[in-house]
Amino acid sequence: MRSLGLYVPGDSLLHRAPAGAKLLVLLVFGVATVFLNQWPGVTVALVVVLGLYAWARIGWRMLFAQIRPLWALLLFVAVFHTWVSGPVRAYEVLGALIALVLAAALVTLTSPVSAMVDAVVAAARPLRRLGADPERIGLMLTLGIRCVPLMAVLVREVSEAQWARGAQRSVRAFAVPLIVRALRQADALGESLVARGVDD
Repeated sequence: MRSLGLYVPGDSLLHRAPAGAKLLVLLVFGVATVFLNQWPGVTVALVVVLGLYAWARIGWRMLFAQIRPLWALLLFVAVFHTWVSGPVRAYEVLGALIALVLAAALVTLTSPVSAMVDAVVAAARPLRRLGADPERIGLMLTLGIRCVPLMAVLVREVSEAQWARGAQRSVRAFAVPLIVRALRQADALGESLVARGVDD
């Protein structure tokens, strides 16, 4: 889980590109994937994303680490669309989804979290006239990003405890401890923010 979406230092042109520009391109790419309903376009999108990974000198192991946590979802999508619409349509949907996930991961792999947060805060400053707080938005984004690896650790620890008790087939034995521990972490985080005067 350490490699999932974490910044990988490098000196490629993609690493040196402004985080705001990469986020904007990602937004455009995400909108474009909605219209990728033919397999040639999906193939081109996949080739472009894989080429960008090679350009950024990010290895195949790191690339596969970005989609490995989604294998169950990707398998379900592949089976469902193959059954309903055929293998060609399944490839189109699955390919567009993988391209989008890899593109989003590439932005985080080549951009420090602080740079992405600064870009979002700068983009949200015009919303101050509408009553929005750009700094609060940046804080929420930072907390969201930081909580992903934390949740991954909780899932692993609860899963290991579940296997140790021999209850690996019990959904309740996994879900209840995970929810309780996640709520405790959220309470501790909230208390820390209040103690530092971030919010009440």
